[in-house]
Amino acid sequence: MASAVEIQAILRKLLETNTMVTLSSPGGASYTTLLWAVDTARGIICFSAETGDPRLQQLLESNEIVAVAYLDSIKVQFDVDGAVMVRGGDTALNANFPNQVYRFQRRSSFRVKPLLSHTPTAHFRHPALPDMQLSLRILDVSLGGVALALPKDVPNLGAGIHIRRCLLELDADTQLDVGITIHHVTVLNENQGARLGCEIDGLHGSDERALQSYINQTQKRRNAMTIG
Repeated sequence: MASAVEIQAILRKLLETNTMVTLSSPGGASYTTLLWAVDTARGIICFSAETGDPRLQQLLESNEIVAVAYLDSIKVQFDVDGAVMVRGGDTALNANFPNQVYRFQRRSSFRVKPLLSHTPTAHFRHPALPDMQLSLRILDVSLGGVALALPKDVPNLGAGIHIRRCLLELDADTQLDVGITIHHVTVLNENQGARLGCEIDGLHGSDERALQSYINQTQKRRNAMTIG
């Protein structure tokens, strides 16, 4: 999509809906933020930023930054060129108005629920409380995402949070070290806590094949139980 009018419409929607935007570099740096302003007259866009955040500093050291966000079922992606920190009353990350925006229909990856005989778990440190190690039950999993159960007594995790290191223990043979980004938080009820809908990042090669094998085997076993 290269039309300036269409690009502006997409950016305005990101702005008006307070949609989380993840900025990342090929080197693995990642920073999740919000689009703060779209200035077509000056040809710039502004993202919210926090001064001194090491993730942002690492990102700015890269010559290539890509922005990714999700609007409904559409993945929106564009290059972030000329990114600079601007300090004034508020700190912001300014960049050039994008020349192109890519839109991708999200694939509906097949999801499976773990069998009752297994208890797959996601292990990671709480991003706001690094001393707190979390072990959350996996509700379902696909090649692209995972749903986690957040107990009511655990400090809240909000949409847009990126967990750089998360260990997914699916069974004795399938343990994956990945990153996850929380996209949806659904409160179940007062007693059950919340459901975290997460995107899996950094899944490649043998890990992707291992996850596909787990999904296939779990579905086969579930079908066999149903037939039996």
